Parts: sequence; C-alpha cells; structure tokens
Amino acid sequence: MSEQKVIAVVGATGAQGGGLARAILADPGGGFAVRALTRHPESDNAKALAAAGAEVVQADLDDEASLAAAFQGAYGAYCVTNFWEHFSADKEIAQAQNLANAAKQAGIKHAIWSTFEDTRDWIPLDDDRMPTLQGRFKVAHFDGKAEANHFFTDNGVPTTFLLTSGYWENFIYFGWGPARGEDGVLAVTYPMGDKMLPTIAVEDIGKCAYGIFKAGDAYIGKTVGIAGEHPTGEEIAAAFTKALGEEVRYNDVPPDVYRGFGFPGADDIGNMFQFKRDANEDYCAARDLGVSRSLNPELQSLEGWLAQNKDRVPIG
Repeated sequence: MSEQKVIAVVGATGAQGGGLARAILADPGGGFAVRALTRHPESDNAKALAAAGAEVVQADLDDEASLAAAFQGAYGAYCVTNFWEHFSADKEIAQAQNLANAAKQAGIKHAIWSTFEDTRDWIPLDDDRMPTLQGRFKVAHFDGKAEANHFFTDNGVPTTFLLTSGYWENFIYFGWGPARGEDGVLAVTYPMGDKMLPTIAVEDIGKCAYGIFKAGDAYIGKTVGIAGEHPTGEEIAAAFTKALGEEVRYNDVPPDVYRGFGFPGADDIGNMFQFKRDANEDYCAARDLGVSRSLNPELQSLEGWLAQNKDRVPIG
C-alpha cells in the first residue's frame, strides 16, 4: 500500500475540524492520515483522536511558527478559525494570515480554507439598512474570513475556498432551537421572513471536506459551497414539530429585534440573518445541494438529523 497522505487538521478537537478528522479516521483504506492540531493535546477530545489513530500535535493559531512546524511534511491542511472564541474579525484575519504563511512555508499541496462571502459586496458600509460592526464590517464573522482569502492566493498556496452553512448543532449549543413562549407554545425565532436558510450537520461539513481532498486537484483554486438542506423557517418549525411530537411555530422577527436580544454576538448574528434573507438567492445558489451530495453521499437531511439528535436540543 502506498504511503498515506497526511492532512493537518486545524481545530481537530472542535466542530468542523473534528468532523473532518473523524471522516478520515473512519476510512482507513482511503489513503489519508490525520494530524490533529490543537492547543491542548492533553484534552479529552485530543486523547480520543489519538486513541482512534490520529497523530496529535500542539499548535496555536496565534503562533505562525507552531503552525509551520505542525504542517511540515503534510500533504494537505484544513484551515479554520473560530470567531466565537474572541469575537474579533481582525484577530481572525491575523490568524488566517498565520495559516496561509505556514502553509506556504511547509509546502502544503492542498489547503482548504473555511471562509464565507464578504457581505460588504452586497451591503456596503454606508448602507444604513444594517449597522456597521467593529468599525468596518457588516457581518464580522463573514467579512473577516473573506478579507483573509487573499493571503492564501498571494502566498501561492493551492487552495479550495469552502463556504460552509449554519450548523444544525446551533440548535443545541447556540440558541437556535425551540423556546416556549408566554402562551406555552414552542417556537423557533429567526429574522428570515419566508426565505431559505441553508444549514448542515457539522459531521457533513467534515465529510464534504474529505470529499474535496479525495478529489485531488479538482477543486484547487475553486470556491465550493455546501449545505445539507435549504429549509425555510416554517420548514424548520415543521421538522421540529414532527421530531418532538409537539407543535413548534416559526416566529419571524425584524433583524433589529434580533440584534437587540442581548446575547454575546447578537448584533453580528442579526446582521448575518439579514444578509442571508436579503441576498437569499445568491447565498443559496452558492451552496449547491447536488455538489454537497457528490462530495458526501451520506449527506443528512434535517429530518434525519433531528431524529438522531432531538434529545440533545434544549427546549428553552
């Protein structure tokens, strides 16, 4: 058997990186091996990956040298940053530059950079329909990643630019699930009107990324968008109604109301939903379900995901 190609997976103990690491480990004959990058090699998640066959190495997104060392000798790298750890688009941009520089130094043959649209291409900074955040962004956790794309191209790193979608795990961890109103009825609340909300299971992001690596050079230099489904708010509510056996309604609110909910990052999430609503045709078109399914034939439906995970969703 030929030597396995090592994929250095950033954030391997987290959501997207973890999904990719598990996808590679679940396919021992696929020709790829996992090098799991983490700040905390002694964490339970890191130990679980090591036990499953991953090589675990310490690296920090704020330390370019540690990334370059961790990438050394790897064929590919999955590059991702976590805005929600620090809420700073400028910090994400700096971390992305570290990743791109490290990939260049290590001679990475194929990087996947998990990025997003630059919403300012649709909603300019002087457009007062949406507040400007952090001085120069509309949706900070989108725009910062998009602004960092050029680091990969400028460095000549062979890169696939991966546009992900909202996680169904946000129903569990991020307050997107049903909450009970004063009338006692459950409802999901998004400022989406009747527009579609491309979403996906985290595990399927990892499997799609693995499909991109398995395709060799086919997606290098290309932007690939993925989603599991494009449900409307009403369809999400209907899926929850079926899964829970109790009526769940869709509560559409104006973006300004959502921005005022007061949880950390509510302004950015409110802006994000407004962008997805107002640029819905473009946003959905960029996330082709056929492409997603070709990369990952096991792509889950929302109904299927809820059947497996409904008991993990807290009911507010």
